[in-house]
Amino acid sequence: MAVPIVTGLKSGLRLCPQISQICRAQNVSLSAASQAGSKWRIENGFARSGTEYGPLTDLPDWSYADGRPAPPLKGQIRRKQEMEELARRVVMLSSEVDCGMERWRKTQEEKKKKEGKNLSLLLKSKGDRLLKK
Repeated sequence: MAVPIVTGLKSGLRLCPQISQICRAQNVSLSAASQAGSKWRIENGFARSGTEYGPLTDLPDWSYADGRPAPPLKGQIRRKQEMEELARRVVMLSSEVDCGMERWRKTQEEKKKKEGKNLSLLLKSKGDRLLKK
């Protein structure tokens, strides 16, 4: 016998508090299934989810029978543009770091030269003290 939709919903709503109490008591997580395994994937050097990168997302879904590749899909084009933008940003930030390191080296050299010049300008001892050194 079919249960009316309204009755089925009411009984389902009555069960939800009981299910949530059981889950809390047994430390069962009710988080989204999309997060399942993300910690393991990150620890083992994989993407956070299975759809971020890899052959299933980067390679075409199909090709023509004569071997020609299929036209790229919108998602593939978008991911390619995002990766190109990321590569441009990495190059830009790397060059900024190189410039900063070069500037730091120059300032260190200038400090050493200045200290050496200051030491050469100091008063020098004369006579017996000079011979003892």
